[in-house]
Amino acid sequence: MNLAEAQDIQISEHPIDAMEKLAAAYEWPSERGTEDDMNICVSGKYCDLHMAISWRSDLGGLHLACVLDTKVPTAKRNDVCDLIAQINEQLWLGHFDVWSGDGAVLFRNTLMVSGEGLSEAQCEGLLNHAVTTCEQFFPAFQYLIWAGHDAQRALEVCMFETKGDA
Repeated sequence: MNLAEAQDIQISEHPIDAMEKLAAAYEWPSERGTEDDMNICVSGKYCDLHMAISWRSDLGGLHLACVLDTKVPTAKRNDVCDLIAQINEQLWLGHFDVWSGDGAVLFRNTLMVSGEGLSEAQCEGLLNHAVTTCEQFFPAFQYLIWAGHDAQRALEVCMFETKGDA
């Protein structure tokens, strides 16, 4: 299933119910915490992506926080923050953060829902954008943290786009 195959139907059900159905369709392990939140684990190309999805009816917002399977050592935190600033300049939707407590790198995005409801395609788009963005930039964090590249070089490597197959 992909975004092109999703039907653009209005979802009158609870947004977390819709996300739960999408996780099941992709066969991603998920767990419902409360009526308004759930967790999904996605096996990506480079690491597992742990998504926390929350619905705030008072704001009309569906929030996704995707934690990458990496931690930032204290000595590299300033360099990673510089890299995050450079990555965020490239993004139209969402942003990366470093969680101050444990140094986890995460991608966050919120979908504001109008009074007309939410479509399956919107839910799937939120999930797909998070996975695609995390997979594109995860190597930059690894290049900086473990290979010792500076932020600019780490970003350049991830922005390089290969066309075709070898």
